[in-house]
Amino acid sequence: MKLSLSLSQKLPMTSVYSAKQLLENEANGAQSQNISLFNLMQHAGSAVFKQLLKSWPNVGHILILCGKGNNGGDGFILAKLAHQENIKVDVLLTCNVDKLKGDALQAYQYMVKAGCVLNAHSLDELDSSGESQCTAGIDIIRNFTGGVIIDALFGIGFTGKLSTNIRRLVACINQSSANVISIDVPSGLCATTGQVQGETTETQAVIADITVTFIAYKQGLITGKAANFVGKLILVSLDLNNAFRKQIATNNYYAELSTPLQLGTRLAASHKGDSGSVLAVGGDVGMPGAIRLAGEAALRCGAGLVSVSCHPQNQALVHNGRPELMLAPSTAELLRKSQQFNKAKGFLIGSGLGRSFEAEQLFSLVYESSNKDNKFMVVDADGLALLSCSNRNYQNWVLTPHPKEAAALLNCEVADIEADRFKAVRSIAEKYGGICLLKGAGTLISDGQVVLINNSGNAGMASGGMGDVLSGVISALVLQSEDLFSATCLAAYIHGAAADIIANKNGQRGLLASDLFIPLQQLLNDKVN
Repeated sequence: MKLSLSLSQKLPMTSVYSAKQLLENEANGAQSQNISLFNLMQHAGSAVFKQLLKSWPNVGHILILCGKGNNGGDGFILAKLAHQENIKVDVLLTCNVDKLKGDALQAYQYMVKAGCVLNAHSLDELDSSGESQCTAGIDIIRNFTGGVIIDALFGIGFTGKLSTNIRRLVACINQSSANVISIDVPSGLCATTGQVQGETTETQAVIADITVTFIAYKQGLITGKAANFVGKLILVSLDLNNAFRKQIATNNYYAELSTPLQLGTRLAASHKGDSGSVLAVGGDVGMPGAIRLAGEAALRCGAGLVSVSCHPQNQALVHNGRPELMLAPSTAELLRKSQQFNKAKGFLIGSGLGRSFEAEQLFSLVYESSNKDNKFMVVDADGLALLSCSNRNYQNWVLTPHPKEAAALLNCEVADIEADRFKAVRSIAEKYGGICLLKGAGTLISDGQVVLINNSGNAGMASGGMGDVLSGVISALVLQSEDLFSATCLAAYIHGAAADIIANKNGQRGLLASDLFIPLQQLLNDKVN
């Protein structure tokens, strides 16, 4: 059986963009649809208001924090609409009115004309000064007893670090018991990279329950630290998404994979050799669980045969309770001559491998054999550490680093990886070849050109062994596929989806890597209820 999902049949995905692409092309997109920018602002404010009523239909009092830019303008439109529906509205403007310009000023005047100005509070420019004004703003937020706070402070043009006074306001928002909606992007979050700056999560950016974003997905809202701030992400196209996608090219995409999966079916006369064999190499002293998890995950996801090469002390532990896992020799010298090594269609290496001289010999053996016979490799954990010390390059492997491992591969700091995960995942694929899967919230997969953001998974996956299971899933799907990139994307999805099934049933805390085995099998066979 070959998996039917491949690039030739197109992975289900939607385009995502950088903030710069949106900012530079928004006006042209609106013009092509005969929509003025002010009308676009009205549509945006109206969309947020509709979402407000949908999420909290009985809301009677809202507080809107507005900056001086167009994001604040969206907030003014929302204030006008809420006021007209007899919802009590307080508006906190973080600058003097004379700082407003263009469409934001026009939106403010619309709000004033509707009578909402009676409940508006204008502060001096908080980006540069205003200790007393900031204290007044904090008091307004702390004394707010309504149900929803609207964050309209900064839009997608924001980069860098919030000013001291704005951080104080943001901390107060995050400490409030009110629900929070962010307009377009949580203030303080970079919409291009997902980066936030600041000492603590509470002061880095607004922590929203809902973020309503416009026109198209901004790539920074769906990867990295963004998961701590965005909450539920809702895209409102404002009737421009199709026009924008036609006009603006991108190599970044958001997965739209979902269950049931449309995969090929096994022929009735299939046998284990049709699905092929994987050799998993790892499991040094004290690390039997890593290679056991990886091996069993490969079996659960359809590999016909899985052999494990691990330290002799771990062989009984790996084999116990899972007799389907075959054992292969432990040293490079003996493994080279073994049937398991020579008949394997691909290799999984790194899970608990260690960094000893023998580990280096095993890595070199697998790498050289793969190059010679064009066999695939999935490289994780200690395998990545060994790779980072070399200049090896191979087009038929999948590298699966977390941010620290990615930093080692690129000889930089973890902060550099998190500052631009899109650049990092591309750079690794370009430098080492093949496919790179950069782990973390909003996992990224790249072939050096295209980047796909995975759309499954949850915080409960931050536990030991999850990466080992992922490596096993990738190995099995690559074994059954003709497309390395598509198989990796599908593996990332079902890995996260399996964790979502368990979390939805039992909660995120206490989620174990081995809990994923049964839902993984169910997902690949469309047996999920």
